[in-house]
Amino acid sequence: MKYFDLAATTPPHEEVIRTVAEVMAQHYGNPSSLHRLGEDSGKLLSKAREVCAQALQVDSGEIMFTSGATESNNMAIRGAMTAYRQRGNHIVTTMVEHPSVYETCRYLEQQGCKVTYVPVQAGGSVCAEDVLAAVREDTVLVSVMHVNNETGAVQPIEDIGRVLKNRHPRVLFHVDGVQGFGKLPLSIKDSRIDLYSLSAHKFRGPKGIGLLYVREGVILAPLITGGGQEGGFRSGTENLPYIVGMAKAVRMAAERQPALAEHLSRLAHELYEGLQSLPGLQINSSLAGAPHIIHFSSPGMKAETMLHMLEEEGFFVSTQSACSSKRSEPSRVLLAMGRDRDSALSGIRISLGEEHTEEDVRQLLGAIKRTIGRLQRLKGGNS
Repeated sequence: MKYFDLAATTPPHEEVIRTVAEVMAQHYGNPSSLHRLGEDSGKLLSKAREVCAQALQVDSGEIMFTSGATESNNMAIRGAMTAYRQRGNHIVTTMVEHPSVYETCRYLEQQGCKVTYVPVQAGGSVCAEDVLAAVREDTVLVSVMHVNNETGAVQPIEDIGRVLKNRHPRVLFHVDGVQGFGKLPLSIKDSRIDLYSLSAHKFRGPKGIGLLYVREGVILAPLITGGGQEGGFRSGTENLPYIVGMAKAVRMAAERQPALAEHLSRLAHELYEGLQSLPGLQINSSLAGAPHIIHFSSPGMKAETMLHMLEEEGFFVSTQSACSSKRSEPSRVLLAMGRDRDSALSGIRISLGEEHTEEDVRQLLGAIKRTIGRLQRLKGGNS
């Protein structure tokens, strides 16, 4: 069986698994406790924070641990809109954000906030000037993802951040970095990012743990109140084993990023060219996008049917994103890119990883070709 759904989740590194088990067994003290076991856990927590900060090239006091990117995105958006309500009630985002951003903005609209959803171009990326043109006097926050989770389209984060802060220095800039970290370089400081979300299981860390970078001086209203952990931003006893496991995964992802990107780019190029040669497919990704995601549609064929037929051949792929794949609805992202409903209902996402080889890609292409042939014969027989 070959797993080509690494944009949904990744198998954790063996080193991460061992680290989590070790911390769970040996460092079970509550980091907030005053006795030696608590102090030892507190030191380990501080060290993990430092490791994450070094990998992101930020200060350790700017790292807040969360349960994952969904909480981080909610914390960034809802926390900022509550804390800075005196500045206004307007958000700028895009039509192609992850559901944890898009649905949060929709929820805030019901609470009285105003949201501008900037359209994307045919390739799935926004024009930086379109984002900046949407900023108003009452804008509190701009939220734009780094890499789209369905198509791999890369957004012009550096251009948006640099110009935004020159024109509107008080407007906060949030970036969902989940699909970009470890695959593409991005400087948080140079991009003038105020809030940056990560989820560990996207880069071979544990599930259920993530972080939010909060630039020094930025205030957020907490979503969870209680004992005041995480600088008062997020109360609750810290999940120390998973935090330490994530710190190891963060460090490894940052160190391996250049080599991984080169490897993935070679595979993506072969996959892209192979898909182009197959009849009836519409490729929704570009080689200019993130190197680990290739997305295509097969108009007239059900995406779920193709997915399960590929699974029978021994290949795991995805329809839409993992957070949306169980809904029998057209892809909001593809519709925003100008694709018709048929294309938006038949999308398949392939996501690559370090374990894949060129031979794996060739075998996958062969399976896709055979599957298309079977579906066409079935369709012809039913017509």
